Amino acid sequence: MNVDEEIEKLKEEISKLGEKQADGSIKVKFGKLFDETGDIFEALGGTLRAAKKRKIIAFAAEMLLQGRDNNVDIILLPQ
Repeated sequence: MNVDEEIEKLKEEISKLGEKQADGSIKVKFGKLFDETGDIFEALGGTLRAAKKRKIIAFAAEMLLQGRDNNVDIILLPQ
């Protein structure tokens, strides 16, 4: 998969696993996303950073690490 394909797949997974918010965004915890998509993405962190740079998602951490950042919200922004 190229980066665009990975970001589209990421959006699908966040939509499937997350909870819809009043503003139209969808929120999922990093730990849940990591656990449920470990076999899909080779480098989930890199895909998340690419999507954040394109303002498709938002999260408060600079870099996400399994365990330490499991409770960080990953937010799929309304398109």
